[in-house]
Amino acid sequence: MAVDFHTLTSRNKRNSWILILFFVAFVAVLGTVLGQAISISHGGGQAYSYLFTLVAVLVAVVGSLISYYGGASAILAMSRARPLAREQDPQLHNVVEEMAIAAGIPMPKVYVIEDSAPNAFATGRDPQHGIVAITTGLRSKLTRDELQGVIAHEISHIRHLDIRFAVLMATLVGVVVLLCDMYLRSMWWGGRTRSRRSSRSQGGGAAAAILLVIALLLAILAPILAKIIEMAFSRQREYLADAGAVELTRNPDGLAGALAKISADPEVLEVANRATAPMFIVHPIKHFESRTSSIFDSHPPIKERIQRILSLKTGENVQEGRGG
Repeated sequence: MAVDFHTLTSRNKRNSWILILFFVAFVAVLGTVLGQAISISHGGGQAYSYLFTLVAVLVAVVGSLISYYGGASAILAMSRARPLAREQDPQLHNVVEEMAIAAGIPMPKVYVIEDSAPNAFATGRDPQHGIVAITTGLRSKLTRDELQGVIAHEISHIRHLDIRFAVLMATLVGVVVLLCDMYLRSMWWGGRTRSRRSSRSQGGGAAAAILLVIALLLAILAPILAKIIEMAFSRQREYLADAGAVELTRNPDGLAGALAKISADPEVLEVANRATAPMFIVHPIKHFESRTSSIFDSHPPIKERIQRILSLKTGENVQEGRGG
C-alpha cells in the first residue's frame, strides 16, 4: 500500500511526542518509588525522598543546559569536523542553500569530515544554529541527486528540531541511570540492614517489603527500558527525516540511492563512536546494519527505510494519475 509522506510525517511527530510524554511520566514514577524506598531503607522519613528528587531535577536541568548549548561543539570536535567555506565547494553550498530555502530555515553552516566512508549528520540546537556535516567520502561517491537527498534528510532533522528532542531524551535516559545507580549504591551503604529494622519499627512491614522489591526490580530494569524508549524515538525521527527529505526534493530515488550506496560501502568511519553513531544518516558501525532489526537499534533497517521512501514515490504517482 502506498503511504503519503504527509500522513507519515504527522504520525511520526505524534508518536515522538507520545514517547517523550511517556518517558517523562516514567521518570517521575521511578523517582517517586526509588525515593520512597530509600526513605524506608534509611529510616529518614521523607527527607531522603525529597533529596533524591531534588538531585534528579538538578541533574536533568544542568545536563540539559550543558548539552543544549555545548553539545554541537563537542560532537563536531569528536568527529574532527572542520568548517567548509563556500569557495572551497560552491556546489555543495548551493545544494545546502537550496534545501534550506525549500525548508524555510536559515542556511546551516557546512562542515566536512576527512574520511573516505560516506556519511553525514546534522547538529545545532535550533534552525538558527543549524550545522550540516558530511564526510569527504560522501561528497565524492554520490551523484548530485543523491547528495541532495542526504542534505535534505539532514535539513529535515534541523527543521523538525530533532536535536532538541535528542537532548531531552538523552538527559532523561541519564537521569534514569543516575536514579537507579544511586538507589543500588544505597543498598550497599547499609540500606538493607536498616531496611529490615525500619520496616519492623514502622509497622506495615509487608507493604514496605513489597515496595523495596518493586524498587529493586525497577532499578535493574529501568535503564534497559529507558534505552529501548530512546532508540524507538531515534528510529521514529529517522523515518520522519526521510519523509521530510522526499517532501523537499520531490525525488525519492535520490535519497533511496544514497542510502543504498552508504550502507553498502565497505569503508569504516573512523571518527564515529557509540556516542555519536546515532546521529549519522546511516549507522557508521557496520555490524549494526548487517544484523536483523533490534529494539536497541538507533536506526531502522536500511531496506525498510528504502521501501518506505519508494512507497512515498508510488503514492505521489498514484495521486497524480487520479488527478489527471
